[in-house]
Amino acid sequence: MKKVDGEFIKGRIAPCGLHCGKCFAFADGDISYHSGELKKALGNFDVYAQRFVEMLDEPVFAKYPDFKEFLNHLSVATCQGCRKEKCKLFKNCNVRVCSEEKQVDYCFQCSCFPCENTGFDEHLYKRFVAINKRMQEIGIEKYYEEVRDLPRY
Repeated sequence: MKKVDGEFIKGRIAPCGLHCGKCFAFADGDISYHSGELKKALGNFDVYAQRFVEMLDEPVFAKYPDFKEFLNHLSVATCQGCRKEKCKLFKNCNVRVCSEEKQVDYCFQCSCFPCENTGFDEHLYKRFVAINKRMQEIGIEKYYEEVRDLPRY
């Protein structure tokens, strides 16, 4: 397994600890990449999907236009990550601005952690605290190794 440096990890792990690289909105992420690859692999499936409804008596193929629209959406992700722009997923997130003001890379490095200034709902807040405690316990590099291949959702 290739070792990655701290700057690469910072580009993938947001100040809150969430893995931007696994987010559907992240331009250089797995979901965007694999969605684009699936679009290529499907090619001109539209024509066949409609035919399969009738030929195979499989009504699920009638849903292909909706699937294709969703796949197209996933494949054109534009977010550059929370360190470069406002989070596109959590509109009320205050973490990026706060981490810049406090001059910390990750929330657990702040003397106020855990604070209530995240803007997260209850579920995400609990996740945020657990992630930051884990990063504090084992370090950023080991944490990244733990989550690098796990789904975010």
